[in-house]
Amino acid sequence: MRVAITGSTGLIGSALTRSLLADGHHVLRLTRGKAAPRPADGTGSAPWEPGGRLDPAVLDGVDAVVHLAGAGVGDRRWTEAYKREIRLSRLDGTRTIAEACAAAARPPRVLVSASATGYYGDTGDRVVTESDPAGSDFLASVCVGWEAAAAPAEAAGVRVVHPRTGLVVSADGGAWGKLFPLFRCGLGGRLGSGDQFWPFISLPDHIAALRYTIDRDDLAGPLNFTAPEPLTNREITRATGRILHRPTLAAVPAFALRAVLGEFADGITGSCRAVPDGLLKAGFSFRRPTVDEALRAALRKGWTLTP
Repeated sequence: MRVAITGSTGLIGSALTRSLLADGHHVLRLTRGKAAPRPADGTGSAPWEPGGRLDPAVLDGVDAVVHLAGAGVGDRRWTEAYKREIRLSRLDGTRTIAEACAAAARPPRVLVSASATGYYGDTGDRVVTESDPAGSDFLASVCVGWEAAAAPAEAAGVRVVHPRTGLVVSADGGAWGKLFPLFRCGLGGRLGSGDQFWPFISLPDHIAALRYTIDRDDLAGPLNFTAPEPLTNREITRATGRILHRPTLAAVPAFALRAVLGEFADGITGSCRAVPDGLLKAGFSFRRPTVDEALRAALRKGWTLTP
């Protein structure tokens, strides 16, 4: 199988690449700007630019495209300029990839184009599935446009899947990559009230779910990539402290988060009780469904990424 990946050097992209290579598949890294020399790991590479053009011939005969690229939501304080970058990197990038898929002589059979549980906005303690409507905040509006930007591929008959990803539990990056060092120093604690639900997923389960959606021709549209039982920030905090054998007495009030992070703090203190209704109904089995299992997997080196 030949799989093209944008964002292949990020947390999820690099893990997916390792998983595919371990099973003998060919990976084509779509890289920003000039194509890099052939990497030592045996993958290929081709240039692309979000908002520019990707030569459709690059995707000719590719079996699947996994589009993960986009400006990091938590990388910087949300100024108006950075919010524009967050939005445009997703909308323009997805449209570029989708148009290339549609124009390829032999289009890929599936485009897996990333999205996020931010689609739902703050839903309090209400359980939400893929059938629930979008929220009304900034991240929700970004996710709506992000998913809609894949329309050219869908119109051309390419199966399109939108993984609405929760917080990926990993020590190597993402939100947890920043939280683990604090907890190890005994500085971990609840954020805001701690009563907000955090939809989490282990990195191995996320990679397995991505590969499941690539292989299953009957799966299309949005799918929540979250563990079956979302927990509150307070519960996750206690579990992290328990696994690391560290106290979790610290607490950061919402106003302090807002002072440091600006509008992005709303995404941390907001609540989303998303469940993976679509994946479960499709028969996907989570191997690390609990937060304790996800945390242990994140802290253990050498776990397998193959399904």
